[in-house]
Amino acid sequence: MQLPQTVTLEQAQALLGRIDEAVAAAAGGNLRIDAAALQQFDTSAVALLLHAQRLARAGKVSLSVAGAPPKLRELAALYGVDELLPLEPT
Repeated sequence: MQLPQTVTLEQAQALLGRIDEAVAAAAGGNLRIDAAALQQFDTSAVALLLHAQRLARAGKVSLSVAGAPPKLRELAALYGVDELLPLEPT
């Protein structure tokens, strides 16, 4: 699954459904979320990734987030949730 360039509160509801579907489709397997395209985002992006992580754990799905931009990593660290997110090393 690939995140779009913009993930703000306006896009969050639609993306929530896509994340739910992607995790369900990966049941018992692996899901990789590609965040490399992210250019404009707010805390909604972090919230969506946390939601994906919760769903993945419940569905026994191995989740990874690739290409997270430095500002997304900084935002996750600012809120103290960076260690909860499965961010691949840069």
